[in-house]
Amino acid sequence: MDITTIPESARWLLLIFSLPSKKASQRVGIWRKLQKYGTLSLRNSGYVLPNMPMNQERLEWLATAIRGFKGEASVLQVQSIDDLPSDVLKERFRKEREPDYTALIREIQQLKPSEPGFSTRLARSKRRFAEIAEIDFFDSPLKAKAEEALYKAEHPAVRLERTRKGMASKVEYQNRVWITRPRPGIDRASSAWLIRRFIDSKATFLFGSDPKAHPEAVPFDMYQAAGFGHEGENCTFETLCARFGMTDKKVRLIGQAIHDADLDDEKFGRTEGITINQILKGWAKQGIPDEELLRRGMDLIEGLYHSIA
Repeated sequence: MDITTIPESARWLLLIFSLPSKKASQRVGIWRKLQKYGTLSLRNSGYVLPNMPMNQERLEWLATAIRGFKGEASVLQVQSIDDLPSDVLKERFRKEREPDYTALIREIQQLKPSEPGFSTRLARSKRRFAEIAEIDFFDSPLKAKAEEALYKAEHPAVRLERTRKGMASKVEYQNRVWITRPRPGIDRASSAWLIRRFIDSKATFLFGSDPKAHPEAVPFDMYQAAGFGHEGENCTFETLCARFGMTDKKVRLIGQAIHDADLDDEKFGRTEGITINQILKGWAKQGIPDEELLRRGMDLIEGLYHSIA
């Protein structure tokens, strides 16, 4: 969800309350609910959430419970907070979710399909991911990494199969629709550029989380067995280069930059992609639509291509 979809007149909900000092156990219960709902503490003066129907219902019921404990509570609809601009608040919400996603990713990476209880632990990780995603109101960058970790844990055989795929023919990929995940980052934007620049000049792009809903489309950089994605140690851009036999030296150098930015392993020591990725993330935080975000990313890669001697 994006804050631009919330009415300007009341972008935020603010819960302020007090409880009698003797209500210690009730205070702990209220605090746990506030944590579960993903609220942001505002300097001990209240708790903030984006103004959404689900959040308003939760805070109103919480206020009712507080009053039932002989406390005082109010739920306010707030347009802005003078020293905390909306972009700052959104980033603070994202930061709040980082420890949750980090712990979950670590837990998923420790799963072993061959060990007893794997299915049970995987199901528990999926439930935990759903819980975190529900209160990840402004799409933490780690959300996609957690999704990828879950997919890899659930489809180890698919990953091995991918690494064995051979060459692809450009003839079979002309005038196609290509599908990828929403909120394109550096790997997806550069892959779209590569597709249209060197593979399918009339390619059109759409966004979705389930390629099966668009069987005619070619998936790329999605957590699916079909299409083109990460293979072995390669990012999607590198996979496309390998599968379609790219020989352009400037494309190869761009691939190194995309690899370092997307996989964050400093394999090639190139920083151009990291800078472009930061710009894309900044635009994404501004609520720019997926189509425009992809177009801008492709333009940046085109500029990078021409800058290489």
